[in-house]
Amino acid sequence: MRVAFITGNPNKVREVEAILGELGVPVEVEAVDLRLKERQLDSVEEVALEAAREAYEVLRRPLMVEDAGLFIDALNGFPGPYSAYVYRTIGNEGVLKLMWGVEDRGATFKAAIAYCEPTGEVKLFVGEVRGYIAHEARGAGWGFDPIFIPEGVGDRTYAELGPLKNRVSHRRRALEKLASYLKGRASWE
Repeated sequence: MRVAFITGNPNKVREVEAILGELGVPVEVEAVDLRLKERQLDSVEEVALEAAREAYEVLRRPLMVEDAGLFIDALNGFPGPYSAYVYRTIGNEGVLKLMWGVEDRGATFKAAIAYCEPTGEVKLFVGEVRGYIAHEARGAGWGFDPIFIPEGVGDRTYAELGPLKNRVSHRRRALEKLASYLKGRASWE
């Protein structure tokens, strides 16, 4: 089965292809950059669902949209669904400045994947990873990866994990749920 992955981010495409391959899902991922208007909604789930519905109106075939957010406890969940905007405007250094002197560095990274069936019915799969914000950016990664340290991997940021990131990430957890759903279907379109 071929699924359009609606994104302009080649890093996400590589991660999704690698993870679905590891999970043994017979899906061909086709990156499609529709340049949809970025939504500013109250949750990553809402963002993914709305973007998937809009993309389906254009493509009328199986597709998926992923939105992710970094939710920092001490900042009341900020940047959350505004993560892409925050990353573009203040980046990792700006987030680290907001966290200067803050002891509670707890955070959650969340991914929401909206999958559209060939009929247009939308299913939602969410994955989360708890962790904390590093005191400085470390590693050669993208997005907030250099400042997020997931629980259970010592003191390494996502960016320092290399291929191990794909085994422990929030995106992996959401994709595992999608893979389980796809494998459980009676037939592959």
